[in-house]
Amino acid sequence: MKKLQTACVAGVISCGLVTTAPSIAADFEFTGYVEPEFQVFPSRGNVAGQKRFNSSVAIEATAEAFWDNGDQFVVFKPFARLDQNDGNRTHADIRELKYSYITGDWEFRVGIDKVFWGVTEVAHLVDIINQTDQVESLDGEEKLGQPMVAVSTVQDFGIFDFYLLPYFRERTFPSMSGRPSFDIPVDETQTMYGSSDKRQHLDFATRYSNTFEDWDVGVAYFQGTGRDPVLIPGLDAGGNPVLIPLYPQIKQASIDVQATKDAWLYKFEGFWRRELGEERIQATGGIEYTFYQIFDTAYDLGIVAEYIWDDRGANAANTFANDAVAGLRWTANDEASTAVLLASVIDMDTQATSLSLEAERRFGDDYFVSLEGRFFGNIEATDPSFSFVDDDFVQLRVARYF
Repeated sequence: MKKLQTACVAGVISCGLVTTAPSIAADFEFTGYVEPEFQVFPSRGNVAGQKRFNSSVAIEATAEAFWDNGDQFVVFKPFARLDQNDGNRTHADIRELKYSYITGDWEFRVGIDKVFWGVTEVAHLVDIINQTDQVESLDGEEKLGQPMVAVSTVQDFGIFDFYLLPYFRERTFPSMSGRPSFDIPVDETQTMYGSSDKRQHLDFATRYSNTFEDWDVGVAYFQGTGRDPVLIPGLDAGGNPVLIPLYPQIKQASIDVQATKDAWLYKFEGFWRRELGEERIQATGGIEYTFYQIFDTAYDLGIVAEYIWDDRGANAANTFANDAVAGLRWTANDEASTAVLLASVIDMDTQATSLSLEAERRFGDDYFVSLEGRFFGNIEATDPSFSFVDDDFVQLRVARYF
């Protein structure tokens, strides 16, 4: 799901979550957070040695320097997590390390950056620039930093973005001691590529976006190493079953559309992709209707409904093929940014169900608390999510911003 805290954390200064540390110049800012995390898994795992309780701590810092009246700036955003049980989840990454130069209607960026495309709540089909950091989040919303050279221009007829992506990032996977995780381990030492250049293959992407009255439209094209690995059954050196990641070369054209009509929000995104010699189409869309100030209070209640479709039908490579989404979003509209999102995804073929709950609230100027729960039910052995059937969990994070 889209993180509820995005609206607040993306604008941390306006939310009052962060204060600027003393700096050596007026154009330098340093912010960040430390976030302990606690997880509880009610059921025993499918793999021996998996624990029912887990704790970890994450830290992220952001250093920004601006000069030339803000037309030039550097951003450095490192991230790290130390996990109690999962060695793969103990990791560090540079989310951003970029230099940006703005001149007139043009912006030039070089370094490591994060780019998000898409509009729907559950399946972010067109979001393809950055690789998924899967040890951080099961929903695929946490991303690794991507090396790039990017050029953007804002014109009267729309915004054009161009990207050269010179280095590929492999997806992160939990170890067998981590949860949630696959029942069969992913052997990253045997990773395969569709190109002989492997990680050094030069990918590129371009996107056009514009607003037409109530409609926000984006059209994009990507060519290069696919971010979604194909997991192939194999054996490790000891003859044990493993899953081997294959990153094929793909060509993808995509579109995302969002329209705002009073209390209604209409969303659609989808792509055409050529991969491993075959063509396929996947799409998702839906609506969101918001009841403002319900019962004469400051509270808003949104109803979310979406549908996800894959022209291949049910398949082992994709969790979403014929799935319906229903959800409720409640916001208190208070100074503490209190919000709750409850959503369920139902497989229309098998009736497999997943339920998620996300709640969050700010305490004072420096603390932000989020509670997340994920639950799985009625999942058949042939379903790609079957590995998580015993991995229901409740997760609490308490972030201290500085």
